[in-house]
Amino acid sequence: MAAPSGFLNLDLLALSPPGWGGVLLAGFAASLQLAVGGFGLGLLIGIGGAFGKLYGGPILRDLLEVYTTVIRAVPELVLILLLYYAGTDAVNSLLMLVGLPRVDISGLAAGIFVIGVVQGAYSTEVLRGAIKAVPPGPIEAARAYGMSPFKTLRRITLPAMLPYAIPGLSNLWLIATKDTALLAVVGFSELTLVTRQAAGSTKAYMLFYCAAGVMYLTLTLVSNRVIAHIEKRARRGIAGPV
Repeated sequence: MAAPSGFLNLDLLALSPPGWGGVLLAGFAASLQLAVGGFGLGLLIGIGGAFGKLYGGPILRDLLEVYTTVIRAVPELVLILLLYYAGTDAVNSLLMLVGLPRVDISGLAAGIFVIGVVQGAYSTEVLRGAIKAVPPGPIEAARAYGMSPFKTLRRITLPAMLPYAIPGLSNLWLIATKDTALLAVVGFSELTLVTRQAAGSTKAYMLFYCAAGVMYLTLTLVSNRVIAHIEKRARRGIAGPV
């Protein structure tokens, strides 16, 4: 009997060697860590950037405008190569200037930083538009009642802007999950790189790339369900489409 072809040989997806299933799952977990960390960092940068653009001084607004323009103009692959290598060199150069020894920055930390910087530029614009869409009445009422700016932000502005921000942020999350694949070019062992290694070792290209595609698709479908639930809760009490 002829041996099964690479595409039909599902034993190659076994979790233990000689199967590559465990390796693929480890790569998928690394991709998920990158996406969550990068998206979270980008969200923090975006919140600061949005408020800086809206309420900061002219110098801060100009610097943020340069940041968002450059990041959105340069291809993401070029940014990843630049930030991954130049960013780690810059950190070590600064440490040496102050008399501290060089440090080995983990691939995960560097990857989260790279994706976070890229995501931050887009999050800044998404959140800036969402804040501008908030009706001024509730904010003015909070100020009239003597709320501090921080309390007004926490209790009025951020909850009110969520319905406007969630669609854009959900797209950024899905982009972040796919941007993790670009880190394969710098040798980080995320899902795309380990898939390529498995396919190259076994010559079962169709099997492994289809398996990776199913993992990415599953993540997207689960993310869509979670985002829809969050969006539904955020829009409670809002009549009609936003």
